[in-house]
Amino acid sequence: MDYYSKPINKLIEELTRLPGLGAKTAQRLAFHIINMPKEHVESIAGAMVNARNNVRYCRECLTITDQEVCPICNSDKRNHKVIMVVEESKDLAAYEKTGQYDGVYHVLHGTVNPQLGITPADIKIKELIQRLEGDVDEVILATGSTTEGEATSMIISKYVKPTGIKVSRIASGVPVGGDLEYVDEVTLMRALDGRIEL
Repeated sequence: MDYYSKPINKLIEELTRLPGLGAKTAQRLAFHIINMPKEHVESIAGAMVNARNNVRYCRECLTITDQEVCPICNSDKRNHKVIMVVEESKDLAAYEKTGQYDGVYHVLHGTVNPQLGITPADIKIKELIQRLEGDVDEVILATGSTTEGEATSMIISKYVKPTGIKVSRIASGVPVGGDLEYVDEVTLMRALDGRIEL
């Protein structure tokens, strides 16, 4: 039995289709949207349609942009000989916030996950290998510390090493403010292996 009007039920149904958004969250979001001023809802809807229509993948690194080549790849202040490989554009944004990396990126748009049927051919590894035909000194593998992220890094490493290009993996370890007793063994081992001299 439907408790709400057809427009509200349709909105809840559409919101539920969003990845990671459960039914209860979709319902709360739908009612939040219904209670917003009409002009605000129209502005958000317009921004969503505009973003969807005008955003594309950068020709070089495959991040999302509204230009053919993103500002990072287009910058002559970046070191184009160092490519950091990340899973998603949001990971690129996280590294950019640090202000410490001056190379360029390559966005895979996922990780290898055999359980979900995602193979190396399903993510942007082929495009990375094509980029390595240019003048590249190092590839930094910055995928997550998940099983899928680690597997993806290993696969990419196997493709890159025969080219003679340096391959490195970001260190991972104990988060700032983390209690050691709650950190898993793999993270502790990576923290120990990635230690630096003081």
